[in-house]
Amino acid sequence: MYLRWGGNALGDTLTQQMQAVKTTAKAIAGLIEAGNEVVIAHGNGPQVGMINLAMEAGGRSEAKTPYIPMSVCVAMSQGYIGYDLQNALREELLDRGHNIPVASIITQTVVDENDPAFADPTKPIGSFYSKEEAEEMMQRGYVMREDAGRGWRRVVASPMPVDIVEKDTIKALLAAGQVVVAAGGGGIPVRRQGNHLAGASAVVDKDFASCVLADIIDADWLIILTAVEQVAINYGTPAQQWLAHLSVADAERYAAEGQFAPGSMLPKVQAAARFAATKPGRKALITLLEKAEDGIAGKTGTVIEQ
Repeated sequence: MYLRWGGNALGDTLTQQMQAVKTTAKAIAGLIEAGNEVVIAHGNGPQVGMINLAMEAGGRSEAKTPYIPMSVCVAMSQGYIGYDLQNALREELLDRGHNIPVASIITQTVVDENDPAFADPTKPIGSFYSKEEAEEMMQRGYVMREDAGRGWRRVVASPMPVDIVEKDTIKALLAAGQVVVAAGGGGIPVRRQGNHLAGASAVVDKDFASCVLADIIDADWLIILTAVEQVAINYGTPAQQWLAHLSVADAERYAAEGQFAPGSMLPKVQAAARFAATKPGRKALITLLEKAEDGIAGKTGTVIEQ
């Protein structure tokens, strides 16, 4: 079983994050007690943004902190989110009488250096800058774009994931009966250059990275935990309809019709459909964190399957 948990659910401060992971740990521990092997991924949108802003602020201060690549920001977010999550889950399992090791893996996601996304970076990150500041940053190699009259922002590519570098380590830990936290924030984007892995100025979509890793570890379920209990079509209109089940074909059709918001529900549905299509019997579930067990039991959520 592969769980993908959103970064926005972690809150905006370290205190909020610690409380959020305690709540999350209770739900995940329930799934483990039910006999499921679990790999956990998490988002990092707010967190990687905070790291990037802090580094930018340091670079503009008297300290002149060096600007750091986006790949390093992702690695830092994996470290501190994984630290809180693995400790909260370990404590919850021990409180329930289960001495099960939990480990966070700093995970690298391979992307194709010829991915079209690199030719047209569109993902905005960090703070707003004046035109003069943006021009200075462009001289250092950053791609900057004007943002609707509000100033200039750095943009990075969002290429599709191809492979997971640490997949053998993750599978070995699973085989040893451990709970694994991996592919946080979609993984650190890297490009293969011979034996060298070069960090890419990019962010990898968390849902698609989770789909790739869930396939690699031969998971039977991909569970995407988000802010709604079920997926809906005609969302926010009088014709809104909640969906308990979706075939892969219907999910793809609704996506093509524009039923799901880009950057929100669309990648979740697309990743879920891709996973369900990879092998007969595989299922994907989209629901609330606290409803994961009910979703697996068929009581709620949206299940996507062939």
